[in-house]
Amino acid sequence: MRQPLVEMENVSKTFGATRALDNVSMTIWPGEVHVLLGENGAGKSTLMKILSGVYQPSDGVIRVNGQVVERLNPKTAQEAGIAIIHQELSIINEISIAENIFLGRLPGNRGLFDRKTLEKMSAELLARVGLDMDPAWPAGVLKISQKQLVEIAKALSVGARVIVMDEPTSSLTPEEVEVLFKIINDLRKEGVGIVYISHKLEEIMEIGDRVTVLKDGTLVGSRPMDEEVTPELLVQMMVGSDLSSKYDTEDHSAVEVKSDKPITVKVEGLTRADGRCKDVSFEVREGEIVGFFGLVGSGRTEAMRALVGADPVSKGTVYLKGEAARISNPQAALKNGMGLIPEDRRHEGFCHNFPIWKNLTLPVIAKASKAGGLWGLVNARKERQAAAKVVEQLNVRCASIEQPITQLSGGNQQKVVLGKWLETDLDIFIFDEPTRGIDVGVKASIYDIIKDLARDGKSILVVSSELPELLALCHRLMVFREGTIVAEFPISKATKENVLYAATARINNQGVGVQ
Repeated sequence: MRQPLVEMENVSKTFGATRALDNVSMTIWPGEVHVLLGENGAGKSTLMKILSGVYQPSDGVIRVNGQVVERLNPKTAQEAGIAIIHQELSIINEISIAENIFLGRLPGNRGLFDRKTLEKMSAELLARVGLDMDPAWPAGVLKISQKQLVEIAKALSVGARVIVMDEPTSSLTPEEVEVLFKIINDLRKEGVGIVYISHKLEEIMEIGDRVTVLKDGTLVGSRPMDEEVTPELLVQMMVGSDLSSKYDTEDHSAVEVKSDKPITVKVEGLTRADGRCKDVSFEVREGEIVGFFGLVGSGRTEAMRALVGADPVSKGTVYLKGEAARISNPQAALKNGMGLIPEDRRHEGFCHNFPIWKNLTLPVIAKASKAGGLWGLVNARKERQAAAKVVEQLNVRCASIEQPITQLSGGNQQKVVLGKWLETDLDIFIFDEPTRGIDVGVKASIYDIIKDLARDGKSILVVSSELPELLALCHRLMVFREGTIVAEFPISKATKENVLYAATARINNQGVGVQ
């Protein structure tokens, strides 16, 4: 009788008063590609962190190869044959491919490193995943798709019988996806169980054997990928009831920005030099909030970075207030009245070694200069006055403006990141994931900031992976897929179903498709 590789039965997980998982069950069989599906925040990552031993379940039973496992940790999970390949790959560029595969487990005897054995074992694993590379080469020479194969080789090196792949194709070309699917099919034939986490419905329909759908930490259903399973059914299972009531924002569906409002930014055929976004075209009017939705790796952030000159472009034209603008770097964007509030606030949004007031005045330091120019003397008193004004305006919770920004909570750090742009008198604000990782109360404050800016006639571009957020905030929605805009919806016609469908499959007839 065939036995499951893993059984997770009535698993729950609480973090304080928050119940992240509520009685979720999932079974993984040998030779099965088990798709785990759900919106952001559905509980997928929490469930997989429990399976890989990062989290301990609050309730429930886990069986591996038929045996109840009392307590998994990352080491015992690995010993039990469970490996997870995260969306953010853990390859270290500065060491060899072989050393990456056997990191922490380098072969040797009596403390002596055996490089010949290491490279022989690595070559065998690389051949198994179809990667024809010298294992002695530094991993930094590899493309993203090749690093993905090294991660799979690493999982196989520990004898993994269950491999979790989190958004494995988010940065792959269609040709590279075909290679990955061939490897998955080979692993399936060897009896390896694959947990495949993805939002790309076309891929799921092609590669999946079974699908489990989570929503708000609960199990919606688990079923074979038979002829009755369609992309529309999966979207319906993911979406369920309307969640827009969670966002205390005005209903923009009845508020259309008039077509006679001037266009402040118009983009034609914007294409990055690295090809991560191509032929992107759109326009935004004065006082309009336009949302940009797409899956991870869809090109939405890449397009915004190209727009402000943070990354090089190969072609395309940007018009600001009707005039063609040359935006070669973020400083040029700022000079032209356009600023980007970046997705990664910790690495790109503020200076760690600066106090709050210095972070808040970075974009307007020239205005605080006695001479009024870049080469003038900085007036620290004026800087502090300007910073104190923003702290009061945004209700930044801090001991004083002298406090290091690293001591603030994530939400208050984000307020500082946003606040530093408010005194620059920009015409165009680009918000990339403005509420990621912050609580509901701070989210409401940020929504108010965005809406107030729009009421003041500013043009707002909002990139977000939280679809209910965009539906509540925006006048129009643009949908990215595979590096380009594939659909545009006036907010009155944008629903979770048709926007998700456009982002993951073929555009339906309720939007304006751009194929």
